[in-house]
Amino acid sequence: MDPESVSGSGESRLKWYKTTLCLAYQSLGVVYGDLSTSPIYVYTSTFSGRLSLHEEDDEILGVLSLVFWTLTLIPLFKYIIFVLGADDNGEGGTFALYSLLCRRAKLGLLTASCVPDDDSCAQDPGPSVEDTRTSSLLKEFFDKHQSSRILLLLAVLLGTSMVIGDGILTPSMSVLSAVYGIKVKAASLHENYTVLIASAILVGLFALQHVGTHKVGFLFAPILLAWLLCISGVGMYNIVHWNPDIVNALSPYYAYKFFQKTGKDGWTSLGGIVLCVTGAEAMFADLGHFSHLSIRIAFTAVVYPCLILAYMGEAAYLSKHKQDLQRSFYKAIPEAVFWPVFVIATLATVVGSQAIISATFSIISQCRALRCFPRIKVIHTSSQIHGQIYIPEVNWMLMVLCLVVVIGFRDTDAIGNAYGLAVITVMFVTTCLMFLIIIMVWKRNVLAAVAFVVVFGSVEFLYFSACIAKVHNGAWLPLVFSLVLMSVMGIWYYGTLKKHSYEIHNRVSLETLLRLGLNNGVNRIPGIVLIYSNVVTGVPPMFAHFVTNFPTFHQILMFVTIQTLTVPNVLPHQRYLISRIGPPEFRIYRCIVRLGYKDARQDAHSFESNLIDSLVNILSCPGDDFIDGEETTVDQLQQSNPVVDGITVRHENGNGLNRRTVRFRGGINIEELKDLARAREAGVAYMMGNVGVVASDASSYWKKFVIDIVYGFLRQNCRRPSTALGVPHTSLIEVGMVYRV
Repeated sequence: MDPESVSGSGESRLKWYKTTLCLAYQSLGVVYGDLSTSPIYVYTSTFSGRLSLHEEDDEILGVLSLVFWTLTLIPLFKYIIFVLGADDNGEGGTFALYSLLCRRAKLGLLTASCVPDDDSCAQDPGPSVEDTRTSSLLKEFFDKHQSSRILLLLAVLLGTSMVIGDGILTPSMSVLSAVYGIKVKAASLHENYTVLIASAILVGLFALQHVGTHKVGFLFAPILLAWLLCISGVGMYNIVHWNPDIVNALSPYYAYKFFQKTGKDGWTSLGGIVLCVTGAEAMFADLGHFSHLSIRIAFTAVVYPCLILAYMGEAAYLSKHKQDLQRSFYKAIPEAVFWPVFVIATLATVVGSQAIISATFSIISQCRALRCFPRIKVIHTSSQIHGQIYIPEVNWMLMVLCLVVVIGFRDTDAIGNAYGLAVITVMFVTTCLMFLIIIMVWKRNVLAAVAFVVVFGSVEFLYFSACIAKVHNGAWLPLVFSLVLMSVMGIWYYGTLKKHSYEIHNRVSLETLLRLGLNNGVNRIPGIVLIYSNVVTGVPPMFAHFVTNFPTFHQILMFVTIQTLTVPNVLPHQRYLISRIGPPEFRIYRCIVRLGYKDARQDAHSFESNLIDSLVNILSCPGDDFIDGEETTVDQLQQSNPVVDGITVRHENGNGLNRRTVRFRGGINIEELKDLARAREAGVAYMMGNVGVVASDASSYWKKFVIDIVYGFLRQNCRRPSTALGVPHTSLIEVGMVYRV
């Protein structure tokens, strides 16, 4: 909801405020859990190496100063003020930035097989701004050097892989750190029991995911709110009781003094300090679940001040109890409230894990829609908030990998090293993409983009250098995982691209199909068949293969192509492009269904009903806007009407049924309508290719390994196209064919 759109109504404005505050409340349990539970392990991880405490408080004051300015610079300034403004029609995350560059600056590789994408597909295209000299030069550079586009895509895949890696490391680190707090009161408890308790909590967390972000948010938000109030209250108590002068550490002078005194040891400790901003990326990645204002309100009014008080309070306690360094967070809790805070801390770490799990679902859904991830089942868990989804396969794989990390490492220091590298890598990739966004999408002066990179990129690079130095001590884990995941996504995209290229080069001309229908006695049987393919012109090789071996097809043919554009959502009235192939008596049509990467796909029954109703409406409307006797291509249709009035759409909303129509020359064709009605009564069948993709004999050994083994394995173990589209098995016709690419 937009406040300007409801400015005329007091009741609507009040509803908007309530909705925003409600979303801000829910975001506490979904977005900020990870960021809010960082105090449990930041100081312990920071002082786990060679950095030690001395009689003076320089180290403690320096670490607190670094924590304060890191929280201020990265989550508050970078994300809340700048990065949230780079959303892609309400969606956030690494892929959202990339899709924005693909659409607005034409830098991507993921649109090669899509309908020419324009801002008319988006819900809010934004104002058109002329290119600056710098943006024009950058576009020329990317156009001239294809390798630069490949490097850009690899950087996006790296950031995406690291976000998914966070989905494994965040629950492992948070829950294990919280459970280890029990050793403060039960020092003799064996490590196996704490690992067992942490594992049980993780299983319960992932078992809850199927209920959806909306319900989980309402369940988790009060826990997180109670947690923030607890740590801020304990923090204020420790500041007043132990060391009120700790507030002086908010000066950046103490950060400078810290490096001056500690040198290399202080630099290596940055791998622990960076954990104070774990979960900051979730503010952007989870944007599709909430709204800009709700996320900003929750952070600035609640999360940020509570975290600052918590870190200050723990530092105040440490300044007087240096011997409690390894358990400083729990030692700093007053005895009277220890157990309630411990229980809330354990629950809060479960909440903290929710933020990155939700972000992982969003990121993987975007990758799947843009053909960079194998086919998986995406369940939309809310009819009000479109971006709230659940992916069963990913959920259970994350659970298994989390258990492997917890049981295998058992050491929060090693997991923290891995965690820090994954977090800062994602942030650094976001900063680099923002440089291009500022120049090429926002069309700002190059100095503004350089200033953004210098201010935030230099800080992140400093943290990155400290984290990468700990590769030998656990930080190798996100690198290995990202390498595997990038390989999977890259090979899937490469194999899909080769498959599509084969279909384009081996498609059959329309003239050949029409000649078969007229001269070679092809039998037509009652019914409608929807032929799914990736080919937008001509006849897919799969259907030509079918007709050659079995010269019979249904009375009504409709070639259906589903294309995902690099926009989050396509407006309902712009979703269908329908055209006729050949003369009316052939009863052959083409439909191109355009979806955004966040659009939910209808079940097969609803889709077929809307599609056939749309065709009926087209045939029922006389006019002269459409060329009869030949296929009208997508480009012709878009050029004839830039707002795509040639699309027939039927969709239910609160106001009833909406329609848009395209007209055929020559008036209403009664016989065509009768044939369509009879065919509909006879039933609808679905035809898809059951395609095997293998490398040609002349291919290199490397290509044969990638296509025949890796891509073949992924295709065999992902969801079949018919399952992903919800096509009923009883109505499915699969045509077997082998593509040699």
